[in-house]
Amino acid sequence: MSAAIDNYRKTVEQPWGRMFYDLIYRQLNIPSDKKLKILDFGAGFCITAGHYAKSHEVTAVEPSEEMYSLRFSDNDYTLVPQGAEYLETLEDNSYDVVICHNVLEYVDDREALLQQFVRILKKGGMLSVVKHNDPGRVMMYAVLNDNPKAALELLTQEGSENCAFGTRNVYNNETLTASIADKAELTAMFGVRTFFGLSSNNDIKFTDEWYEAMLDLETEAGKKEEYKKIAFFNHLIFKKK
Repeated sequence: MSAAIDNYRKTVEQPWGRMFYDLIYRQLNIPSDKKLKILDFGAGFCITAGHYAKSHEVTAVEPSEEMYSLRFSDNDYTLVPQGAEYLETLEDNSYDVVICHNVLEYVDDREALLQQFVRILKKGGMLSVVKHNDPGRVMMYAVLNDNPKAALELLTQEGSENCAFGTRNVYNNETLTASIADKAELTAMFGVRTFFGLSSNNDIKFTDEWYEAMLDLETEAGKKEEYKKIAFFNHLIFKKK
């Protein structure tokens, strides 16, 4: 197992990892009173899959054995150790919710994958996409990492970036929305983690009072246009027409 995967697994259990998921769950606001059929594509450690498996029928699709070998399994869900090829086996209009978080940056054919997501969604079904947001990453390098050179490079150059999970190909929200505009409408867009990652005081992040106050702040900031622009991630929610 690579050190990067092992370190990432440890990170998601820290407050800075928890904040990401707590915000996403609030933004999705999926009710638990009706059992839904949910597909989590690129499920990673299956944190989101496990969360929703408390009340729903969840299929987690993850091709990386390194990641799913460290998966969270508190609740029952179906793990499919495959990639995009699995989607081709699914019937049209078969899922209520499709989740794809921080995945599209790393696939070869983003357009084809999005079309598959929309195809398998039921009419009125929800597609949730979380993606990296470049302005927020510039802020992170400049402020949290104290690395203005890296921030400047990211600010002035466009294209791909190498990271622990391969080559990250940057794309903007407009490109994403336009690619499925004929089949799905954008119903909401949020910022995720605007302020949390700018503080280097990690000790305070382990206190419940501070964490809950920051979660409330991030929740409200994520709804406002000016803060969405500088959040580390953007969360786009689509409804199938």
